Amino acid sequence: MFWFKKSIEKKGKLSKPEELPSIVQNYLANEKKIDANIVTLLRMVKIKDDTEEGLFHIRIFDNSDALAKDIEVHNYRSLDDHPDLIIFEGVFNQKTKDVNLEQKNTFIWDVPILTQEEIQKKIEALSKPGESVFFYMARGGKHGGPLGMGATVIELNPKYPGKKQKKYIVYLANVVDMKPVENKEEGFRFNDPKKIAVWVKNGHHKRMYAS
Repeated sequence: MFWFKKSIEKKGKLSKPEELPSIVQNYLANEKKIDANIVTLLRMVKIKDDTEEGLFHIRIFDNSDALAKDIEVHNYRSLDDHPDLIIFEGVFNQKTKDVNLEQKNTFIWDVPILTQEEIQKKIEALSKPGESVFFYMARGGKHGGPLGMGATVIELNPKYPGKKQKKYIVYLANVVDMKPVENKEEGFRFNDPKKIAVWVKNGHHKRMYAS
């Protein structure tokens, strides 16, 4: 592939990230068995191959993961230094409708969605000061994770029941490698686990949004 790399280096501006074309979406849904609704949320960067009409080299990634890692993907070459972001890599041909993709990294998108009652029970099960539990989120101000929008972390306040202390501290966090990052952001504090569970459930649902 050395010849291909040299040919692209001679080209001008590379194309920006874009939605997957329908032939690639269908391939991922039918051949790789990824939920068709999730496929629409992924993005790709591409480079035209001048040796064959209609042929493009592509890299598919989840921009939510890139944002969680504070990486901005501008074009195909942006991922040279971040191979961990590439979910699939390969080619597709707009003319012949052929698609050939190799999976480069694990893509976890299908995780159990908990009920409000299940969420509340997990919160109430916290027993040691500083102990915490987290829930993936499909909406909110963070990024990464299988639901796309990071995670909510609930901690049993180590200072409770001190003066003016609430029992639970709720944090928002980006998710990297399926775990909330340590640099999380405090959201609010509550004593009532049911109120927290209601709030969490509002954003803990099937993934619907692209980042």
